[in-house]
Parts: sequence; C-alpha cells; structure tokens
Amino acid sequence: MPGVFVFAEVKDGEFRKVTGELLSRFREVADLLGEPLVAVAAGPLPEGPATRLAPFGADRLIHLDAPELQTYSSQGYTAAVATIVRERQPRAVFFGNTPQARDLAPRVAERVGGTLASDCTGFAFNDGEFSFNRPLYGSKLNARVSAGSAGPVFATFRPNALGMAPVSASEVAYERVEASVPPGTLTTVVREVVRELSGRVSLQEADIIVSGGRGVGGAEGFSVVRELADVLGGAVGASRTAVDSGWISEDHQVGQTGKQVSPKLYIACGISGAVQHFAGMSSSHCIVAINKDPDAYIFTRADYGIVGDLFAVVPILTQECREILARD
Repeated sequence: MPGVFVFAEVKDGEFRKVTGELLSRFREVADLLGEPLVAVAAGPLPEGPATRLAPFGADRLIHLDAPELQTYSSQGYTAAVATIVRERQPRAVFFGNTPQARDLAPRVAERVGGTLASDCTGFAFNDGEFSFNRPLYGSKLNARVSAGSAGPVFATFRPNALGMAPVSASEVAYERVEASVPPGTLTTVVREVVRELSGRVSLQEADIIVSGGRGVGGAEGFSVVRELADVLGGAVGASRTAVDSGWISEDHQVGQTGKQVSPKLYIACGISGAVQHFAGMSSSHCIVAINKDPDAYIFTRADYGIVGDLFAVVPILTQECREILARD
C-alpha cells in the first residue's frame, strides 16, 4: 500500500517539532486515501522512537539504518531515502523546510522523478491531487501550486506554518530497514560536528520570536531583546542590518537571506520593515512592531504597533509579561 510519507528529521537527539506538525496535519489526508501515514527516519534515533511519534497519529515508522548514516551527508541520505521511496512508491513525501531538508528533498525528488514544491505555508487536497501555498517575490505574492499526478509528490513546509492538528494517539509499528548506500557514494565524510549550545529554542521552530534591528543601536542593545525573549520563553532574531553590523551572529538573522520563520508571535524591535526582512517572517501568525518612527513601513504589516523608543517600551513590556506569567 503506497501511503503518505513524512521525513522525521532528528536534531540533537530529538525529532524536530515540525515532524509532529506534518504527521498530525496529513493524518486526515491518509485517512481519506485509506492509506497508512508513515514516518521515515534515517541514522541515529531518540530512545523509544515509535512511542515518541504516537501522539501525532503515525501508523508506521521506517528506520533507515546504516553505518554511513550516523551523521548527515547529502549523498548518503539521498541514496537511502530515494531507495525506500522507489521500493514503497508512496503517494507523497513531506519534509519540514529545515536546512537539512532543503538540501535533501530536491535531491531525492530528482532521483526518483518526483515533483517538488518548496517552502510551503499551506496545502489543499482535492479530487486526489495536492496543491500548495508558496510565498513568492519576498512574500509579495502567494502562489497556489498544483502538484499534478506524475510521480510522487514532494513538498517542504515552514516549521509552525501548519501548526498541530488534534489527532488521536496511535500505535506506531516500528520497521528497521538496512539502508542501501552503495560503495563510493560518499565523496566526503563528516569527522566531527561542533555545535554552539545557546540553551534557547531553535529560531525556526520557536512559537515566539523577539527580533532586533537597526534601532537597537549596537550589540549591547540586544540585551533588552534577549530579556524579553527569556521571559516569554522565545528565541532571539535579528534583521540583516544588525547581523551585517556585527551586533549579533548570523544564525539569528531572519529574512530572505536568513531564516524563514512562522512563529505564533513575532515582536519586531527597532526594525523598519524592509522587504528582505518581511520575506522571512511574513507568515507569522501575529506581528507586534515597536518603533519610534510612526511612519516606519513595518506598521503597515503589523497586527499591533507601539510608537516609542524601544529602550523605554521593551523593559516595561518585559516587566508586565513577567508579572502576568508569575500569576499564572
């Protein structure tokens, strides 16, 4: 039976949050088709992987295992995933739009002759065919892309864009597959992975993001941004100007040349609202802008706006949030 596949990506020993989002959202589609909803994972997995995926409604977990898959590589993972897709012939394969998946999904789709829609923020399933919503031209336009019916359908989705759907927990069948990675496939070998441990939630998977821009004035200005993010349990983002000025590291950059995010709440502090920045956060569910310039373009796109000096406004907002959360 073909089924609907979701690539269950693992990062730092845990399944990514977007894996649960995709499984829960495509549970209904699998039921409409009368086919299984299958999570496909490669390499080392968290302890009790089937149990961890049960709350999201998966029917089966296929674990692709091989010595060559202990760390991610384009060639190794492409060979393994493409092989299982050819063998099982799923109707569709979905990924989170993560850095790893942006490398892997197009390679697998090309290898098996499938169609790919990338960086999607929504989907529809009508008359047996998928269509996807994709932001274009720096999020100035939203396109509806039809996948057609030729070959398996591939798509990557922004984390948080679909959200979690309410589903009943399932009993997930576990299947280990000795992955096929032909000799000579790996042209490079990863010897060591060095990670910066920030202690914060991943920017792309954060429900709340507090970002700083030109208005923070310097590296020290991000202290008020970080404090608010800490109180809210969110991540710290930044505009390209702040990153290019050396005030904060590049991994915090939100925008067309940075990370694309879809949090429930995006608080922009001292950000004017350039098109490049909107391209990365336009799919946020709620946008709050804080800027001392009443004519800043960001106010035209924000759900709520506060005109004022961020160094006066943000500490008050932080204290109010701290008190409210303490009462809860």
